[in-house]
Formats: sequence, C-alpha cells, structure tokens
Amino acid sequence: MVGSEKENGSSPAPPSQKADVKKKYGVVNPISYAGPTEADLHRNALLEKLLMESGIYESMEETARREEVLCRLDQIIKDWVKQLTRQKGYTEKMVEEANGIVRTFGSYRLGVHGPNADIDTLCIGPSYVTREHDFFVILHNILLEMEEVSDLQPVNDAHVPVMKFKFQGISIDLLYASVSLLIVPEDLDISQNSVLYNTDEKTVRSLNGCRVADQILKLIPNVENFCTTLRCLKFWAKRRGVYSNVTGFLGGVNWALLVAQVCQLYPNAIPSMLVSRFFRVYTNWRWPNPVMLCPIEEDDLGFNVWDPRKWSRDRTHLMPIITPAYPCMNSSYNVSASTLRVMVEQFLFGNKVCEEIELNKANWSSLFEPSLFFESYKNYLQVDIVAADADDLLAWRGWVESRLRLLTLKIERDTDGMLQCHPFPNEYIDTSKPCSHCAFFMGLQRQPGVKVQEGQQFDIRATVDEFKQGVNSYNLWRPGMDIFVSHVRRRQLPTYIFPEGYKRQRQLRHTTTTTPEGSSSPSSEKRFKRKHDASSGPGKPKKTSFGSPECVGIGGSSIPVNSGIEDIACESSITQKVVLESEDGANPESMQPSAIRLSLESTA
Repeated sequence: MVGSEKENGSSPAPPSQKADVKKKYGVVNPISYAGPTEADLHRNALLEKLLMESGIYESMEETARREEVLCRLDQIIKDWVKQLTRQKGYTEKMVEEANGIVRTFGSYRLGVHGPNADIDTLCIGPSYVTREHDFFVILHNILLEMEEVSDLQPVNDAHVPVMKFKFQGISIDLLYASVSLLIVPEDLDISQNSVLYNTDEKTVRSLNGCRVADQILKLIPNVENFCTTLRCLKFWAKRRGVYSNVTGFLGGVNWALLVAQVCQLYPNAIPSMLVSRFFRVYTNWRWPNPVMLCPIEEDDLGFNVWDPRKWSRDRTHLMPIITPAYPCMNSSYNVSASTLRVMVEQFLFGNKVCEEIELNKANWSSLFEPSLFFESYKNYLQVDIVAADADDLLAWRGWVESRLRLLTLKIERDTDGMLQCHPFPNEYIDTSKPCSHCAFFMGLQRQPGVKVQEGQQFDIRATVDEFKQGVNSYNLWRPGMDIFVSHVRRRQLPTYIFPEGYKRQRQLRHTTTTTPEGSSSPSSEKRFKRKHDASSGPGKPKKTSFGSPECVGIGGSSIPVNSGIEDIACESSITQKVVLESEDGANPESMQPSAIRLSLESTA
C-alpha cells in the first residue's frame, strides 16, 4: 500500500519526541523512525510561522471565554438533572446526588480549534432522563429563556440528534446520551465499552465522538506534533475546497484520523515532515483499502462494526476511514466517486508542492493557494436557496445542504458516471436580494477518457426533479422556503461569488514565483495551455436563465425561466437535455485531459 522510505542523514529527534524504536503504534509497523534534519527544523519553523500569521489560532482571551462558557453550561446541566430528579419523585438524597456531566469532542477536544469555531459537547445524564422529552423539550425551554443563549436550533431527527445554539456568542453543538446509571459519577470513564450497555443506536452515536477523540489521543506517539499537523491540514483542506463531510468530502474527524495514521507511520517526524509524508502516503493509497489506527474490535454488546466481508453496504464505501472506538464505523461513508476524484487530485497537488518545498523550489504559501474552482470548469450547477427571513434560512439552508450530496449521487447514477460533479462546499450570499438567500455551486464535466459521440445528450430533468421533491419533503417547511437549480456557464457566473465583486482574469500561461530563498519556481498549480474562450471577453451575451432568483415566486411552483439554449431549469414544461461536446485543451485545476461544453435544447 505504502512503500518503504529511506531517511538517510537525519539527526535523532529530541528525547521528548523520540519514540520507542520497537513500538508499533498502529496496525502496521512504522515506515520510518527517523527524526528531523537541520533542513527539516528550518522548514518546520517557517511552517509554524505561516500558520501563526494565518489566523488559525485563537487568542488567550477567547480561550478563557470558552472555558467560562463550558463551566456555565456544565452547571446548567447539573441543575437541570436535579430539577428532573425532583420532578420525577425521587428522594431528596437522590436529588442531592443526581448529576449530569459535559464532555467535549471534535476539534476542541483534540486541541485544534480555531477562532469562532463551535464547541462539540456531549451531555451525559442518568438512565431516567430522556432525550426526546427531557432534553429536547425541558432543557430546550430552559435554554430558550436564558439571555445568554441565542440561535437555538433543535435537530432531533438528525442521524446524531443535536441542539445547536450560541452561548454568550460562542457556538455550541450539544448532544445527549443517557447511560444505564442512576447516578453519573463526575469521573465517568466513557472509554470503557460497558458505558454502552443497554443503550440505543442514537446514544451510541452520540457517545462515539468523545470515545473516538479519546482513542485518537491515546494512539498517537506525539500529541503536540499531531495537533500542529492537523491544524495545517485542516487549513489546507479548507483553502482547497475539500473540507466538508456533509458535501461528500471529509470533515474534522476524518482529517484527524488520516493525520493520526501518518503520525503512527512516522513517529519521530515533526510537523513539516508529517505534512509532506501525509501527501506522499495518500497520493499512493489504494482506495478502498481502509485507514485504521487499530484493529477493529468485536464485543458481545451486539452492535454492528464495519466489516465489508459481512455487510454488503460496507462494500460500497469508496474511501473507508475507520473510527478506533467500539463499535468501529466508517466515518467517511458520504464520499462519492466524484468527491473522491477531487480529493485524490488535491492530494497529488499537495504532494507536488511539498516535493518542490523540499527542493527549495517553493515555499509553504504555495501549498495554501486557494482552489481555483470557478476557473476550473466550463459549466456549473447553481443551487439557490431562499427563505422569508434569516432564521428560516438558517434551518432551510442546513437541510438543503445536507441533501446536496444526494444530487451528486443521482447525477452520477442517471448518467452512468459519464457526467462528473464537483460540489463546492462554500456558500455564497447575494446581499442585493430582497429575501434571505444563499447559493451553492457544482462544477460539471464529462468523465475523462470517454469518447463523446456527436450530438450525445443527457436528460437530467428527472434527476433534478427527484432531488427537488426530496428536498421539499422537509417536515419543518415554512412559507417562503424555496430552492432553484440552474445550469450556468463560467462566463455567466454571478459577480457576488468573486472577491471584490469582479471576476479574475484566468491565468493561461506558465508562470513562475519567487521563493524566500530567491529561487524561481513554477506556479504550484500545474498549468496547461488552453483554448481561449472568446465568449468571455467584452460584449459577452447575458445569462438567459435566472442564476440567483429574485424572490418573486417564493413558496410557489413557478419560477421565471427563459427557455434559451443555456438553461437548465426544473419546470416540467421545459425539456432539458445536456449535450456534451468535446473541447481541445485541459482543465488546469482538476488536471483532467479534457473539458466539456454543456448546452441545453429546450422545447415548450
């Protein structure tokens, strides 16, 4: 899977970092125990300086505020449990001993959270305190009456039920788990499998976040190096547009598990080395071979664990990244063929840049160049989401975003994988609209290497209709909530998605950059000569379809659509057919051998 590596000429790591040469940290032996050279230490200092200047660390004042909020939340939970204990008729002695505790997980627990990041928290209560009523009704109402709490949003029908809110301006995601204990001890060890006894699936999933975070920290050789490397890779993934579990890429826990395995493979490496090895390892990884930090554990509690030999659904997973706590699950089941393709391309990009950095031909800033998503495709799907006000949009946007992954899967399914989608996780807001609005975009291209027949067409009308029907089944729908899907060409993209409100001119020729060392290097993104898009110049035709709709049909079934050749609309009165035509040149961002042109034949 990953070949061996020679690390000649490296000096020993400091005693505090040096790992036991005989120790095996994961399911396979380390690739190298080598520590950093002087050059590695220099590159590491430059990397840490860049990270500090990038604003991904919070201030000491914000850290203190978070600790204060968590202490306050913990006391609220304790008072709530005592109140319920009294209301349910338990003795005063029982009321006095009643307890609930708050644990953190995710980026905060791992020590890699940034400014304004939310805090993933878990409330653990006794067996007689229920999720459905006591948590989502009683505690919800208590929080609702508190001045410190705002934007309270219960999501009790989620895969992992959660209460979202802001406490003194700090975002909190609060889960609940009821364990089989009458009294919850303050020092409850939730890493023990016995805590799962007599619990349901939702409770297991709620506990899983804390149990996984604790296991990760136990299975890595150096926590400090892990944290710095993970901060770096999360920052990189966000800059490159591949940080989003809900969209079909990877979220925080996925990136943490990938980084943790690299730390196991190179136990004495420092962050600059680990970042380089990260891209080297995952550029050569043979998916769907799973990433695992430890052997999959079986237990007699009866919960299903990830096992493609036993479960057919597990055999469909394309990029399995397995959690290390029982019951072991695939944390990346949302990944599709299209999003896996994009991530592999980005790993290749990162590996190429790191190779140049090690040869002093590039600097670290080259690694964090933002993705040129809106310069990478000829064609896009634009998904506009509107609601009557900001509160409704918050809930509606969350629901629609959680379904966008299904649109990608449906298009792949209905075109036999011939039409590839690249969903972009960033949302964009058109502030000129009279209603609350946001938009998401997907890049479209035909599958590389597939011969295109003249006049070949794909009718995705039914695909889009099916997607919209599923979205509109939202059980908390309110008047004003609506969704619009349209096909836009690159030259038609709305200006509000671009910085400063204008479109950057594409870079067509090979460029060079100058490193701090004074050497000249190729731009970190590989450039290919492309056919000039003559239509992108002055005098280009105006977009004939709505791109981000005016709110004139909110809540209704009709939308203003001009049935021109470049429209993809969702109205049953318009026949939509996507015509793929081959085009000379290649895509500089995705580095594919060809691009596509989408056009639409519309008939009334």
